[in-house]
Amino acid sequence: MLKDKKKNIFLVGPMGAGKSTIGRFLSKSLNMQFYDSDIEIEKRTGADIDWVFEVEGESEFRAREEKIINELTNKKGIILATGGGSILSFKSRDLLNSRGIVVYLRATINEQLIRTKIDKKRPLLSHDNNKNKKILYNLFQVRDPLYKNVSHFIIDTYNKGIKLIVSDIIRYIHCSNSFN
Repeated sequence: MLKDKKKNIFLVGPMGAGKSTIGRFLSKSLNMQFYDSDIEIEKRTGADIDWVFEVEGESEFRAREEKIINELTNKKGIILATGGGSILSFKSRDLLNSRGIVVYLRATINEQLIRTKIDKKRPLLSHDNNKNKKILYNLFQVRDPLYKNVSHFIIDTYNKGIKLIVSDIIRYIHCSNSFN
C-alpha cells in the first residue's frame, strides 16, 4: 500500500501519553519498524532509564538521548516513540521535525497520573501522588509549547482507545499526503 513511500513517524508527548503503546500498534498497522528511544538507551547502557538518569544526571542523560535520536531519525520508514523530555533539546526537535512526521500525543495531567501510577521507572516522579501532580503540571507548562512547536499535528488521547488513536494518525497521514 504505502511500501515505497514510507516516511518516518515520530511520536512525542509527556510520560503516560501512550507513545510506546501507540507506536507498537501503529507499526503493526503500517508494517513499519518500531523503535523506542528509552528502550534503545536501556539496551546500550544495560541499565534501566531511572538508574541511568540518577547516575549520569539529567544533562548527561539528555546528551545520550540526543545522540540516540540522531541515529534513529536517520533510519528510513520507522516509527519512533521518544522520551517525554527529548524535545528539550533544540537539536532533537530539529532532527525530529526535519526527518519525519511528528505526532504530539497530548494527555491530560489526570490521565498521566493514572497511567504512570503503576510504573516505577519514571525518574522525575516520586511515590507521592500530590507531588506528582505538581511535577506533571510544571513539566506541562515547559514542554507543551515545545511539543506543539515540533509537531505536524496533535492527537488528544483523552478518552480515546488505542485503535481510534492509530486510525486518526493513519487518516491524517493519508489525507495530508505526508507520506511522500
